[in-house]
Amino acid sequence: MITKHTCARLGLLTLAALSLAGCETGPQVRSVTEPGANLSAYHTYSFVAQPGTNRGGNITPLTTFFQTAIAREMTARGYQQVDANGDLLVNFNAHVSEKADIQSTPGPAYGYGYYGYRGGMYMGPEVQTVRYKVGTANIDVVDAKRKVVVWEGIAEQELTEDVMRNPQPAVDNVVAHMYAQFPGRAAPP
Repeated sequence: MITKHTCARLGLLTLAALSLAGCETGPQVRSVTEPGANLSAYHTYSFVAQPGTNRGGNITPLTTFFQTAIAREMTARGYQQVDANGDLLVNFNAHVSEKADIQSTPGPAYGYGYYGYRGGMYMGPEVQTVRYKVGTANIDVVDAKRKVVVWEGIAEQELTEDVMRNPQPAVDNVVAHMYAQFPGRAAPP
């Protein structure tokens, strides 16, 4: 016979297992490079006048965080930032969406929480809706003369409350992960 104590322990173990299964060590990153692109042929870059993170033409803190992190990565690869007319144009965007997962835990779920109406009369699976936020970031590196994307980095990651309150460390981290897939360096002038 399953007691209320056993049911509570099973619920806690299930919750712990789900929490561990949902942990990620970093963002899911992918990139696309234009076939035949020679990124060592470029020496300078500029940011577009209105990056995607600007809202209604206003610079947001997120814009500053991304520009700083991207500039650090481009400089580390030998590219020089110029105010205008760079060989490359850099644009970026970030978007947060809310997702929901429906999770069913098989086994006894009676008399607790939402299922209290069962009052121990019978057992059934416990169904929960788990809501969470997912952030998606894109960085476009564009050949300024041809107006063609030569590299795009895309990252997606579940966002914690800490990240939502203090996004700068997360932006630094995600941009570094994206640029780990950047295929080129500027050739010396």
